[in-house]
Amino acid sequence: MIPALLELRGIQKIFPGCIANDDIDLTIAPGEIHALLGENGAGKSTLVKMIYGVLRPDQGEILWRGKSVQIDNPASARALGIGMVFQHFSLFESMTTLENVALALPAQNLDLLRAQLEKTANEYGLKLHPDRYVYDLSMGERQRIEIVRCLLQDPKLIILDEPTSVLTPQESDVLFETLRKLVSEGRSILYISHKLEEVRALCGQATILRGGKRVDNCVPAKETAQSLAEKMIGRRVEPLQNRETSILNQKRLIVSDLSKHSDELHGTDIQDVTFTVHAGEILGIAGIAGNGQTELMAALTGETGPPQSGSIEIETQDVTAMTPMDRRQLGAVFVPEERIGQAAVSNLSLVQNSFLTAGKRMGFVSAGIIDWSAVGAYTGHILDRFDVRATGQNALASSLSGGNLQKFIVGREILQAPQLIVVSQPTWGVDAGAAAAIHEQIQELVANGAGALVISQDLDEIFSLCDRIAVISQGRLSTPRPAAEITTEAVGLLMGASNHASGDVLANA
Repeated sequence: MIPALLELRGIQKIFPGCIANDDIDLTIAPGEIHALLGENGAGKSTLVKMIYGVLRPDQGEILWRGKSVQIDNPASARALGIGMVFQHFSLFESMTTLENVALALPAQNLDLLRAQLEKTANEYGLKLHPDRYVYDLSMGERQRIEIVRCLLQDPKLIILDEPTSVLTPQESDVLFETLRKLVSEGRSILYISHKLEEVRALCGQATILRGGKRVDNCVPAKETAQSLAEKMIGRRVEPLQNRETSILNQKRLIVSDLSKHSDELHGTDIQDVTFTVHAGEILGIAGIAGNGQTELMAALTGETGPPQSGSIEIETQDVTAMTPMDRRQLGAVFVPEERIGQAAVSNLSLVQNSFLTAGKRMGFVSAGIIDWSAVGAYTGHILDRFDVRATGQNALASSLSGGNLQKFIVGREILQAPQLIVVSQPTWGVDAGAAAAIHEQIQELVANGAGALVISQDLDEIFSLCDRIAVISQGRLSTPRPAAEITTEAVGLLMGASNHASGDVLANA
C-alpha cells in the first residue's frame, strides 16, 4: 500500500486564550488536489504554518511519506519537498523576475538559472519575462513568478493560499490547467480558497475546519457550494436575494473627468474617470489590483488632497477640495481595502476604532466631551449585528482575524445609515456566511435610498451584487453598463487587457 504523502495526527496548537487547532487529522495522498476549507478564524492559517515550518505544533505528529518528521522551519519544509505560495506575494518590486527567483534558490550562474526558469515556465504554461521588473507586471504575472520559483525547488506538495483572488477568469483557467498537470506528475496540492465553485471543480477531497476542529471530510464534486458553506459555518446560508432595482433620479455621487497622480513610486495614475452613482443603485468597478483602484479610492475619500483635474460631487455639493471628515458629514462613508493602518488602528480597542469614523456623525461628542458609554453601546451593536467574533468591545483591532475585522469595519460604516457608501473589496478574505451578510446589509442600505460604489476584484461578487458594472484598467474606466447586458468573460478580457479599450469590449458583449 502506498503511504500518504502527508499525514497529520492529533495536531494541536494553543495560543493565549485561544485553541487554534484542536486534535486535527489530515491526510493528503500523492497526486491529489486537497482543499482545506473553513470560515474566518477556523484555524486554516495556523495549520498550514505548521506544515510549512513557520509554527511548531504543541501536540500531535506529522508524517511525511509514512515517517514521523519534525519541521523546524520553512527551510526544513522545502528540504522535505513542501513548497508554499502565499496569498500576499513576497517579491521585490524594484528587481527583475530573474533576480527575484534567484533570491529564493542556492547561488548559481544566472545564465543557467535563466534557461532553467524559461524551461520550467514554458513546460507548465506559465509564460514569464525574466528581465522585466516586478513593478511593471500584473498580479497574474507576479503569481506566476511565485509558482515557478516554488517549482524550481522541485516540491512534492505545494500549498496554495487563495491563489485566484487576484486573477481574471482567463488567468484562473490557465492556473487550473497548470495544477492539473502538476497532479498528473504525482505532485499534490493543498488548496485554500473561499471560492467554493472552483473548489468543487478542481479538488478531489476536502477537509473542513470549524472553530479549530476538523468537522468533516468530503468529495467537493458531490456537494453544492451552499452545502460546503453550511459545513464550514455550521448553519444554513441563505442565498443572496434578488433586490428589486429602483434607481432614482437623485445622484449620490458624481465624478467628472477625474485625473490624479499616484502618490506611490510604482502606482497607477487615474485619468479622465467619469461616472455617477444614483440613489437606489449599486455601481460595481471591477479590475485587477494595481490598476488605479487605490488611487481612485483615495481621491474619493479626499485622503490625498485635490486631484490634478476634474471634480467630485457628493449629494450635489462639490467636495473636490474638502477633507475626508467634511465629506462624511454630507452623508458619505468609506471602507478602504487596507484594514489595518487605514480602516482601523491595530493597537486601539474596537470602541476607540468605532469612534474614529462614527464619533462626529453619530453625535458621540458634546461640548468637547466624548460619551464613551454611547460609543460602547454602538460598538456592541456592531458586534451583534455583524456577528463579529471578538473577546469584547475593548479587544484590540489587531486581535481579530482578518475576516472578523472586515465585518467590524463594514458594520461600523453601514450602521451610520449613510446616503453614500464607497467600499473597496468588501468581502476580501471573508467566509461565505459573512460575505452573504455583508452583501445583504449593503443591499438593504441601497433599498432604503442610499447609493453604493463597490470596487472589487471578485467577479462573482460584482455580478451578484451590482446593477451596473465598469472596469478599471491602467487607471482608465470603461463606460458603466447594466450588469444584465454583459458577461463575466467580457469583463475578464477587459480586466486583463494590455491597452484600455474605452469600454468597447463591454459595449460589444
